[in-house]
Amino acid sequence: MNEREVRAVLLRDRQVFSPTAVVASCAGFVLLGVLQALYGPAVPAFREEFGLSPSGAGLGLSAHFVGGVAGVLLFDRAFGRIGNRRILGASFLLMAVGAAGFALAPVWPLALVMALLAGLGFGGVDYGLNQLFAVGFGRRSTTMLNILNAHFGIGAILGPVLIGLVGADRYRAVFLAFALAGLPLLLCLRGVSDQAPAPTGTEAEPGGSRVLARSLGSVLAVFIALYVLHVGIEAGVGGWEPTHLEAVGYGAGLAATATSLYWLMLTVGRFLVAPLALRFSPQAIITVSCAGMTVCLLLASVPAFAPYAYAGVGLFIAPIFPTGLPWLHRAAPRARRAGAVVIAASMAGGVVAGPALGKAIEWSGVRTVPLLLGAISALCLAATLWLVHATRSPSPGAATEPSPTPGPHPHPDLGPEYHS
Repeated sequence: MNEREVRAVLLRDRQVFSPTAVVASCAGFVLLGVLQALYGPAVPAFREEFGLSPSGAGLGLSAHFVGGVAGVLLFDRAFGRIGNRRILGASFLLMAVGAAGFALAPVWPLALVMALLAGLGFGGVDYGLNQLFAVGFGRRSTTMLNILNAHFGIGAILGPVLIGLVGADRYRAVFLAFALAGLPLLLCLRGVSDQAPAPTGTEAEPGGSRVLARSLGSVLAVFIALYVLHVGIEAGVGGWEPTHLEAVGYGAGLAATATSLYWLMLTVGRFLVAPLALRFSPQAIITVSCAGMTVCLLLASVPAFAPYAYAGVGLFIAPIFPTGLPWLHRAAPRARRAGAVVIAASMAGGVVAGPALGKAIEWSGVRTVPLLLGAISALCLAATLWLVHATRSPSPGAATEPSPTPGPHPHPDLGPEYHS
């Protein structure tokens, strides 16, 4: 038994997360959803208090996203160099300090700086937990990532509810309460292993490695495209569904309810796919998701089906983000920064998608919203099918989730030193 095999045996049963840390991570993702969803409902209060135009008030969320991208990239630079507990703790603190500073800022420029700071912590927590969940649970990583990200949806639903209950004029109190709510999670970080698995690809399947070695740049580029496009659809439906439904004859109240149902189905979809991820490969799940999403968007162009079809979009789009990460780690195990790049790109895509889709709608009209999004969804499906082909091992059945087998060979999700 060589040194690598000895280390693998010694670390086989080491847990990246204790049960308490798993619960705390899910609670942390609820807070991420709450924070991102607080800015929009509070815009009327921003405008009145600071005398802002609509675009000026919208800079709060933009600053949050810019900070988020920076947080992802900074966490990635520190990943593996500084203990996971330390950088996760720093990210939670930055998020809390930024939210508190935003609540207490006397002038709008300072509030934007604090939103940027909160976004920095947001990006660190988002990427850090996604990265650790993607490599820390072996065959269960896809399942755990869907559960983790479903809690983000819970927070995104709760955020506007909180603002609605207390009133937009009391947004400062909500942001302060948010800042305090995250502090107890710091005590749970002791359950996170500092020695997190880092996929290196040295033990990946030989056939798959040879395929990827020749096309790694193309694979990463298509993964980035898939993430940017699907985030654009997610944001596009959330932003334009009410307008489209009203344009085809539905009342404002029903349109708002249907949009809430869309976000609810996006959350429910991640919980529903969690057990399926134990039986089906990420490739199969994402292929079905993109196909179903495309069909639902085409159905949404029919007014009678539109509210129900948009709910279907939420259900099908739900698994793509969390399910794609384990597939990416397996497909590009040598590209350590691949996860950071696609997550940062997805955040940037969410910012760019809004204005780009708005211009297209100005040209073609509001009634074409589902068709425009359906075309983007078809591109997602094409990208997925290309990735399935590009990452398929030459050996039969290698594109599917490998069955657990006894022996010292480590699981490809976890790198050379960890077993599922």
